[in-house]
Amino acid sequence: MSDAPAMGEFLGADAPSNWGKWGPDDELGCLNYLDAGEVLRGVQHIRSGEVFTLQIQMGRTDGPGDPLWPGREGIQRQNVMDESTWDGEGAPQFPGGLHYADDTALIFLQGSTQYDALGHVWYDGKLWNGYDARTTVEAMDKASVLPIAEKGVVGRGVLIDMARHRGKQWLDKGETFDHDDLEAAAKAQGVTIEPHDILLIRTGWMKYWYQIDSKESFYEGFNEPGLTYSRELVEWFQRMEIPNLVTDTIANEVTYEPDSGIALPLHCALMRNLGVTLTEIAWLDDLADACAADGRWSFLYAAAPLKVVKGTGAPVNPIAIR
Repeated sequence: MSDAPAMGEFLGADAPSNWGKWGPDDELGCLNYLDAGEVLRGVQHIRSGEVFTLQIQMGRTDGPGDPLWPGREGIQRQNVMDESTWDGEGAPQFPGGLHYADDTALIFLQGSTQYDALGHVWYDGKLWNGYDARTTVEAMDKASVLPIAEKGVVGRGVLIDMARHRGKQWLDKGETFDHDDLEAAAKAQGVTIEPHDILLIRTGWMKYWYQIDSKESFYEGFNEPGLTYSRELVEWFQRMEIPNLVTDTIANEVTYEPDSGIALPLHCALMRNLGVTLTEIAWLDDLADACAADGRWSFLYAAAPLKVVKGTGAPVNPIAIR
């Protein structure tokens, strides 16, 4: 990977950018497209009232546990109050005699289904909208997850099932696709990707995770499937004004570009430069099965990550309502 070009060189000095489009103080990026009209457009795609929650479970102890970016750890939850608290003397006493349970958790804020802050990834010392990368030191002073959490993300969602389109349970390690593939899959599904759509992409990668016996095979030669960089793809996202990309992978895109070996350039090209919000590790299989069963691939999508002040990201349990 040491031979990979620098990110700025790879993307180009004239890389497509939305910096300044919503003013010098903006911290929402393309989520600005999701106004009241977009919420109502999404509501129009509710037909049956089915509700699908898209967060993975946190703290699973069976199988491989929780899927995580290498180097992160799963939730560490522990009881601090339970029935055993009342076994000895000095236990709290309440009128009426109630007992209760309480617990704490130590978590990576990006250790589950989660939203990235727009300032989560950068290069050349600048975050989204041109903020100085030094504003990340000790806390995310600019472009944190908080503005996203306070706005909420609601609009028309459309699911593109790349795994099903390619006749697979899940895509292979390092398998790639681009915007042309997305539109071809959408056409095959009988749905159109429209401007301002919240774009959900299923690779089957979470289904793959939960069927493995141990996580060693998952992380061996770690290279997730996903979108691959091209300037044309970035221009497509900009032209379509996509506010939010949601995938069932840990990092939204192929981990390493197959030709250059560069890691995660779309985090930089889409999030840092265009202001597209990224949502990762979503559970899309149940939703995809329902969409495939009746041929309806659009729905109301709603999500609000936790309101973590100065956070680089936060867990979320998105909802799709069909």
